[in-house]
Amino acid sequence: MAHLSRVLTVVLAAALGALGAWVLMKPASPSLPDTPSVVQQMRDVARLETLEVALYKKVSFTPEPQATDALWKDVLNWARYALQNPHGRAIVFANAHLGFDFQRFDRSHLQVMGTRVYVVLPPMEVKVALRPGETEVIDSNLDSEQTAQLLEKARVAFEQEVRADGRLQRRARESAERSLRALLLTLGYREVLFVDQLPAGTAG
Repeated sequence: MAHLSRVLTVVLAAALGALGAWVLMKPASPSLPDTPSVVQQMRDVARLETLEVALYKKVSFTPEPQATDALWKDVLNWARYALQNPHGRAIVFANAHLGFDFQRFDRSHLQVMGTRVYVVLPPMEVKVALRPGETEVIDSNLDSEQTAQLLEKARVAFEQEVRADGRLQRRARESAERSLRALLLTLGYREVLFVDQLPAGTAG
């Protein structure tokens, strides 16, 4: 029995020694980056994460004569417009870009609780860029200034439609969330929650 007790004591001491060596040699858990660094990296990723949609629309435009301070001049303008019948129709192509305004993203949009992080996305931005090289004029006798007004009308119409399209906005939000979640997980956070408002407490 005494011999067995000594053997167990030796085995136990060896096991404790091995455990102590493993603890000492185990690499330390990587520390989480500071909040300003996280904010900057999220900005960098979000700048690249923009949903782009190709659009086209048939638009028409009939300008009204401009009013002046002189009654007879107004009459002449109306007569000229009635005779010339200025009008324009075209198929206009454009690209719509949906993304988030991360220039306005700062520490007030981020709250860290251990390895959990809460994120409030900034407002969504919608930008529409026309593709004039692909615009097809169907029928027009407009001058250059009136043609510019027709194209601007089309751009504004595109922008309004995209802003009202909940499906496109959901796609843009989901895309941004995927990219930002992947970034934050690689930085060492274990749980990333996108919320409309940060929990009670000090942001950042």
